[in-house]
Amino acid sequence: MFIDTHAHLTFPEYQIDLPDVIKRAKEANLEAIIDIALDDAAIKKTLRMAEEYPGYVFTAAGLHPHDASEWTDDIPDKLRALAKEKKIVAIGEMGLDYHYKLSPLEKQQEVFRKFLRLCQELDLPAVIHSRDASKDTLTIIHEENQGKLKGVLHCFSGDMELAEKALDIGLLISFTGNITFPKAHQVRNAAKEIPLDRIMIETDCPFLAPQAYRGKRNEPAYVVKVAEQIAEVKGISLEEVAGRTTENARKFFKI
Repeated sequence: MFIDTHAHLTFPEYQIDLPDVIKRAKEANLEAIIDIALDDAAIKKTLRMAEEYPGYVFTAAGLHPHDASEWTDDIPDKLRALAKEKKIVAIGEMGLDYHYKLSPLEKQQEVFRKFLRLCQELDLPAVIHSRDASKDTLTIIHEENQGKLKGVLHCFSGDMELAEKALDIGLLISFTGNITFPKAHQVRNAAKEIPLDRIMIETDCPFLAPQAYRGKRNEPAYVVKVAEQIAEVKGISLEEVAGRTTENARKFFKI
């Protein structure tokens, strides 16, 4: 009934009890999890995970903008090989993060453009990270889009003005646990207005646990809380949110 479209299950937080985490996800009626790998070691781990849970855990691979300085020219060939073997369903996450500026902004922009071109070459969707960089993010997407780019703005934390601009260039919007935070009024207002056929849900675990679990490690089962919040602000049933966001995710990732 639900799909967590953005998880990081290769992180150390899950080393001890990953089977229990997956079990709780299934008990919460999750149909699939998209696991996001951000380096070679994580890719190897998540591919093993996908083999252990076939048809349930799927892999996306990219480079976080924090680590854009670690870009190497063999990354595209590695992703081409994985795409040829149908071992990845998306490229990402990728994008821009001007909050901490852990990599130079120019390098972040350069790497983001390379990833967007590769997505279109391989006909894979882009999982896009944007923090304090919405203008440059949207400008680069617009400039690099050759007419066949599919992308999702993950972990949405902006307002409806940003959402409208993202929707206008064809992006989907993905909401995470921050939509449940008491002060996240603009995020909830955006979720109320964005058409349901343009929305996906995620945890971004182990980060951003929903309000009911604040202070605890996040995990895929908690994505249900995100769906519940969207249902509440839209005034529709949880079943409708679950069905449509799952349909959106299956179509987006081709799973």
